[in-house]
Amino acid sequence: MRSQKRQLALSVLLALWACSVGFGVRVLLRYADTPGHLAAPPDRWPRTAPLPPPQNGSALVLFVHPQCPCSRATIGELEQIIACCGSKVDVSVFFYTPPGQDKDWAVTDIWRSAARIPGVRLLDDSNGAVARLFGARTSGQVLLYDRTRRLVFNGGITAFRGHSGSNDGREAIVALLRDGVVPRRTTPVFGCALFGED
Repeated sequence: MRSQKRQLALSVLLALWACSVGFGVRVLLRYADTPGHLAAPPDRWPRTAPLPPPQNGSALVLFVHPQCPCSRATIGELEQIIACCGSKVDVSVFFYTPPGQDKDWAVTDIWRSAARIPGVRLLDDSNGAVARLFGARTSGQVLLYDRTRRLVFNGGITAFRGHSGSNDGREAIVALLRDGVVPRRTTPVFGCALFGED
């Protein structure tokens, strides 16, 4: 009798554990597959931007929260873009710094990874002023402006949060830089909120 009760209790505990694990996995997968807010950028390069507009080539701007683990994959994807098309694009990565923090707060492993990519300019974005100017709200947001200062791509360069590998965003940017033609100019952005408000 006691062994039957024990078996029943063990069966109930195992069933509860399996349900909990299943629920946890489902929540994690849903989180990984849920994009952040896509930017609402200006169609033309902003006159008040802290950088000059593209002169002879395209300009890619990337906005990163240095504490966002999802953005490690974005930096890896940026490296792939630069490896094949670096001579055709000027790249600036803006690292968000909250009020009251100095630039060193943003110098994380993500910053150091980006710093190793040849030709990439790293900039401090105090209180997200530049991100706000470009309408960016999610870490990993990429904007590509062509030589005429016109927005030609708005989105992310990972397939989901923290995922490295083939994705529509990277493929679109490479196609735009190589041929100037691509069927898709917008992709979802997978990353943490830049300002902690979403």
